Amino acid sequence: MRRIWRSVAFVTLLLAAFICLNNTSLLGPPQPGKPVLLAHRGIAQQFDTTGLANDTCTASRMLPPTHGYLENTISSMQASFEAGADIVELDVHPTTDGRFAVFHDWTLDCRTDGHGVTRERSMAYLKGLDIGYGYTADGGKTFPFRGKGIGLMPSLDEVLQAFPERPLLINVKSNDPTEGERLAAVLNSLGHERRVSLLAYGGDNPIAALSTRVPDIKTMSRSTLKACLLRYIAYGWTGAVPGACRSMVIFVPINIAPWLWGWPNRFLDRMASVGSAVFVVGPYHGGDFSTGIDTKEDFGRLPGAYSGGILTNEIEMAASWLKARN
Repeated sequence: MRRIWRSVAFVTLLLAAFICLNNTSLLGPPQPGKPVLLAHRGIAQQFDTTGLANDTCTASRMLPPTHGYLENTISSMQASFEAGADIVELDVHPTTDGRFAVFHDWTLDCRTDGHGVTRERSMAYLKGLDIGYGYTADGGKTFPFRGKGIGLMPSLDEVLQAFPERPLLINVKSNDPTEGERLAAVLNSLGHERRVSLLAYGGDNPIAALSTRVPDIKTMSRSTLKACLLRYIAYGWTGAVPGACRSMVIFVPINIAPWLWGWPNRFLDRMASVGSAVFVVGPYHGGDFSTGIDTKEDFGRLPGAYSGGILTNEIEMAASWLKARN
């Protein structure tokens, strides 16, 4: 019996040593290059995040403005790239006249002087709205952007024309599979080199439809991310990468990242080997993934040699933190 226990202990030690050596970042040099900065919605007006719900009108709880940019506009995206962003994230909704509007909200009533569901309007109607109409930092006493946002809601084709070579992350805001089909038609009209510079994420159904029809772009939905990370946690210690992780956008919450096998260097290298792009996001506590690396404290939680992607709502500060770190 003693011999059996010794054998079990020996095998256990060998397995533990293999797992340690196979997943230590000390033996996995960082990928070349600097971290990739992803500006969530571009440079935007910040707001009080206390007690947010899905239907909270964030424009009505804007913090005192420090700049004149509104999210999801071409000028905001341009300023984001100039500030140091490598990729800009934007939100899209299909319109009744066959185009895609670039706008965050499901409805128009919060930010604009329009009403109703965004996807139930034409692009022509949306172009006539003032997208700065609802922003207030003092409970409705003043509206500093009212009258300044008329005609600023862009269409997706306008954004693609404005930034013909810039990487973009497209957020599909619904779970309607036909939206993925319509977006696929738009992206398939582009050349291969342009398509592979684009990323997309959103609802399970439209992303499934999109990835089937446009296999050369990286995509992510909640179900595909869950499948990838859970399977990787289950057997990624072997060095094998689950098929579910291939050709993906992978959001990794900063509080979950240390639990991933080989974090950071081995993990990043393994995901890159299957054509996937990793972005660290803010701490996950059961909500969505709209929080980013937005504070110096969270930025400080990144490993010193980290070379993957970083999603942030504070692109100007993140770029300065990164510059100071290097």
